[in-house]
Amino acid sequence: MFKVLLWALAIYMLYRFIFGLVIPVSKTASQIKRKMSEMQQQQAFQQQEYARQQEPPQQKQAAATGVKKDDYLDFEEIK
Repeated sequence: MFKVLLWALAIYMLYRFIFGLVIPVSKTASQIKRKMSEMQQQQAFQQQEYARQQEPPQQKQAAATGVKKDDYLDFEEIK
């Protein structure tokens, strides 16, 4: 009888340990991993968007170098 009670207590303690500590910790770890991967993907996307935003000024600068002659005024030096 004492053996049965001891085994029942051991099984109960093992059950409490698994469902009270092991499973919640593993669920939390998987959630953290998932959130970290989402954040890394979001950061990569933001870096791509930033790189795209940096490209147009170079194109605008190339277009600005083709200045028309009509834009300049003649300069006469006064002595």
